[in-house]
Amino acid sequence: MTTDRHRPERFLPLPPAWLDILLALCASDLHGYAVMQEVSRHAEAPLHPGTLYRALARLLESALIEELDERPRDGDDERRRYYRVTPLGRAVTRAEAARLTRVVARAQAANLIA
Repeated sequence: MTTDRHRPERFLPLPPAWLDILLALCASDLHGYAVMQEVSRHAEAPLHPGTLYRALARLLESALIEELDERPRDGDDERRRYYRVTPLGRAVTRAEAARLTRVVARAQAANLIA
């Protein structure tokens, strides 16, 4: 049984930084700096370190991501902390993408975008 705490819809709408981070982590397990680089390649606005690490802390608290104990890459800097999206985090990201798809469809219906 899915409790309210585990319902993806309760997290919506996601803050833009959360969505950008979750999208990056849905593609691959990454350390913090790599998340920031990945987001900067795709997002409208850069993700500053303070924003990134506050968002990562909140995503961890919300159980949308988890910190990895193992090192995904041999010889990597031991100070790096790696993150992975959880099944709940993936479901929340999917729900947010569906919500945004509906928003775009409404904007198209109103002739605001092609």
